[in-house]
Amino acid sequence: MKLIDTQQAVGHVLCHDLTQIIPGVTKDARFRKGHVVTQEDIPVLLSMGKEHLYVWEKQPGTLHENEAADRLRALCQNEHMHATPVKEGKVELIADIDGLFQVDVARLEALNGQDELMIATRHTNTAVHRGDKLAGTRIIPLVIEENKLKEAEALAGPTPLLSLTPWKLKTCGLITTGSEVSKGLIQDSFTPVIIQKLAAYGIEVTEHCLPGDDMAAITAAALDFKAKGVDLVLCTGGMSVDPDDRTPGAIKDTGADIVSYGAPVLPGAMFLLGYFADGTPILGLPGCVMYAKATVFDLVLPRIAAGVRVTRKDLKAMGHGGLCLGCPECHYPICPFGKGY
Repeated sequence: MKLIDTQQAVGHVLCHDLTQIIPGVTKDARFRKGHVVTQEDIPVLLSMGKEHLYVWEKQPGTLHENEAADRLRALCQNEHMHATPVKEGKVELIADIDGLFQVDVARLEALNGQDELMIATRHTNTAVHRGDKLAGTRIIPLVIEENKLKEAEALAGPTPLLSLTPWKLKTCGLITTGSEVSKGLIQDSFTPVIIQKLAAYGIEVTEHCLPGDDMAAITAAALDFKAKGVDLVLCTGGMSVDPDDRTPGAIKDTGADIVSYGAPVLPGAMFLLGYFADGTPILGLPGCVMYAKATVFDLVLPRIAAGVRVTRKDLKAMGHGGLCLGCPECHYPICPFGKGY
């Protein structure tokens, strides 16, 4: 490309989009890449503050911003997402389904460590809906050496940086503990909260019981629900160190592999996660899930619902960003909670 005076641009081909901003009216490309400048365009260009223009002079071994942005898009795009048309040197990826969005953060950081290119994404391990924006790619200059794109492609490797996994779990067996609930001394306020949270991921509570604080009864209920083929077993309450809180021991007695009892998240430190031998998850939820807007359960549930196994390392990494600030008006998930890992 070459730089010329706008007054001398008639007949030349623009090498990038030119945006016109009229406050309260429009912010869009007034002239597109490839447009041949006419005499009538000159006053408009000058009114946009464009006294000089870059016009296209393609050189061997260089890429225009649009082509480069699309090459970066190809490194990111995976199943269940589509790309927008290239506009003003930028491509965005949009979700085609509801599901769990994940990013290979290490590779993303490595690519963004390269000069003259960028890829911006949503946070990894978050729930998205069809139509949500997932990522955007572009280069910083108007043109870039093709070798730099080739280096980025080699660094990225053969698999996409992004993934979008549809919700897979459909049914849940819910065990609401507490003798005060089973005896009818207080209303069960936990179950409606869980039903609502699960419904957002397409999961239905198909089995439910109130075994009180009897550890053997809690274990038996969990095994019974597992035998009935539910996709998920949840035990609510009874997760602290009080003598009547027996849920952790009851879950352990099911024979499930306990990933962790405890998580570096507030609220939700007394959370328990385990898996049966066939991969069915079983969770122990502390009482905060009943009354707090956002807890460890909200951070873990998207991966659970998508059938993605959560490891001990995953849980321990939640400490960075795992402190809810308890804002007077909760804006979760549009807030920092859980975004540090």
